[in-house]
Amino acid sequence: MAIEYVMLGVAALLLASIVASKASGRFGVPALLVFLAIGMLAGSDGPGGIEFDYPRAAQWLGIVALAFILFAGGLETRWPAVRPVLRESMLLSTLGVALTAVIVAGCARVVLGCSFLEGMLLGSIVSSTDAAAVFAVLRSQSVGLKGETQPLLELESGSNDPMAVFLTTGVLGLLAGGGTLAHLAPAFLLQMSVGAAAGTGPGSFRGLRGSGAGRH
Repeated sequence: MAIEYVMLGVAALLLASIVASKASGRFGVPALLVFLAIGMLAGSDGPGGIEFDYPRAAQWLGIVALAFILFAGGLETRWPAVRPVLRESMLLSTLGVALTAVIVAGCARVVLGCSFLEGMLLGSIVSSTDAAAVFAVLRSQSVGLKGETQPLLELESGSNDPMAVFLTTGVLGLLAGGGTLAHLAPAFLLQMSVGAAAGTGPGSFRGLRGSGAGRH
């Protein structure tokens, strides 16, 4: 395809996204849903007919986008606001995600007739809340939640992805015959502890330096 047609298509999609974003704010519809609708209409199954068959590129783009989303959400989240709900959010982002995966697995076994591990794979994939959707809705001017609900949702949606990723990769390993349930427990403790230390360590060190500089 000629580069002129590619540039024309990209420009049309950007223009449609800008117009849809402005219209979504006026009508109270989350912009994320509008962007998803535009992508579906422009895709191979929609009237746009744009073919995209590069799963590895989609995977890497999704990983990079998720990193930016979580980083931006962490920068905009105020620690004094989320500190009182730290314990509740950690329980929701770990045990809550695991319980959701188990419930979905049970429903899938009954409704779809699949095995429990296959149901757990489906449940692990859908168990975590979408951080991009939660941040987009909570940051909009038309949404205001009372009490500690908003910081609880912010912290939970930004911290539940590790549990969902661990469950998904762990269940995939079990389905492929690469381990047993007994091997998941030490792997869970190791990955979560190392991840928590790597994520909170630099921030804590910066906070200590800042407090020390303030005293001087």
